[in-house]
Amino acid sequence: MKHFEVNFDGLVGPTHNYAGLSFGNVASQSNANAVSSPRQAAKQGLAKAKALADMGMTQGVLAPQERPDIQTLRRLGFTGSDATVLESAAKQSKQVFLACCSASSMWTANAATVSPSADTADGRVHFTPANLTNKFHRSLEPEVTGRILKGTFADNKYFVHHTHLPDNEHFGDEGAANHTRLCNEYGHAGIELFVYGRHAFDSSKPAPRRFPARQTLEASKAVARLHGLDDDSVVYIQQNPDVIDQGVFHNDVIAVGNQNVLFFHEQAFHNKTQALDEIKAKFGDHPLHFIEVGTNEVSVQDAVKTYLFNTQIITLPDNSMAIIAPTDCQENSAVSAYLDGLVNKGTPIQQVKYFDVKQSMRNGGGPACLRLRVALTDDELRHVNQNTLLSNTQFERLNTWVDKHYRDQLTEDDLRDPQLLTESRTALDELTQLLKLGSVYPFQQD
Repeated sequence: MKHFEVNFDGLVGPTHNYAGLSFGNVASQSNANAVSSPRQAAKQGLAKAKALADMGMTQGVLAPQERPDIQTLRRLGFTGSDATVLESAAKQSKQVFLACCSASSMWTANAATVSPSADTADGRVHFTPANLTNKFHRSLEPEVTGRILKGTFADNKYFVHHTHLPDNEHFGDEGAANHTRLCNEYGHAGIELFVYGRHAFDSSKPAPRRFPARQTLEASKAVARLHGLDDDSVVYIQQNPDVIDQGVFHNDVIAVGNQNVLFFHEQAFHNKTQALDEIKAKFGDHPLHFIEVGTNEVSVQDAVKTYLFNTQIITLPDNSMAIIAPTDCQENSAVSAYLDGLVNKGTPIQQVKYFDVKQSMRNGGGPACLRLRVALTDDELRHVNQNTLLSNTQFERLNTWVDKHYRDQLTEDDLRDPQLLTESRTALDELTQLLKLGSVYPFQQD
């Protein structure tokens, strides 16, 4: 039996915009209200995904959310035609309106937590959509995310879909952005690392003071229970509160893992030595590589600015590893020098490949934010919705779809344009047919 790690990249939606909604995400806030390019953003994401497919990786796509979210605006008391709802919401409650126009679903690292069949009690792949309760604009996503995941992984013989955790801060769950899996081989049982920011029911425990800790220990444990994970294969690690206060809003901004490699900054974790010792003990006798980046090599500020750790580490067909990094890393002298040296340090990481994903970077997400990792056997892969996998033909179709439906530029004022809503719905309806997802959007079900 063969096994793979498949990256499902989020398609950037036709209303991609910069609203600066994410408090604690420095890049998001610093680019608020800038003019965006939905077409360029979508093409940058597709180009990155296609490049990985050309390297021999199995690559898929996940559909975006519908935005503006008219259904939520109606729940909040805005009435009349869709055009009237848009106009009245934009005039009466600008921040609520902008939240309902968020482009954040493009970062599918937040879509869900995924446990492969090798780790779970019932031998199936488990999915739990993230509830994303810490940010209103992201808390609108999990229901549609669940439908998209079910349309992508439909066969219940192989896949299990859980309802997202209760919509409450005590169970704040940010999905795979705070979850890493270490293993010897993708198809072998591994160690699942759940990184949390705070204890929801114990205020005496360490917590950040400036920016919010979005993931709770209680949420992480709930997901592990739902997925049927054995206690001996799970490690719960608290993120360093001080590093959250420096703008590290998710663990994947300060650490990333792949197979037997954990790549992290020295300031990433609270009680670091204890956590690393537990990982070693549970990982067993297989080789394990901890690549720790010192503050004297790369500052936390530079790590956040360039998203050094929001890179993808992938295992290539020849079993060597590569880092997929944004060009922002290449443009920073300290980070570029570190990566140049890393490939000569005798670790499994043998090369670095740079990609321009600046439309995503300006909104607060690097290459790793754009993908959801799903470890699958060859049999499980055959039962994935094949229309969501990125072949040469599907890549061309999706690029043609973007050219047909996406605007080249988008401003904040454009978001209230009812024609944009019509364009977006037309695009998404066509996309669900291209990907054979069924009716996943509210406008398709009305």
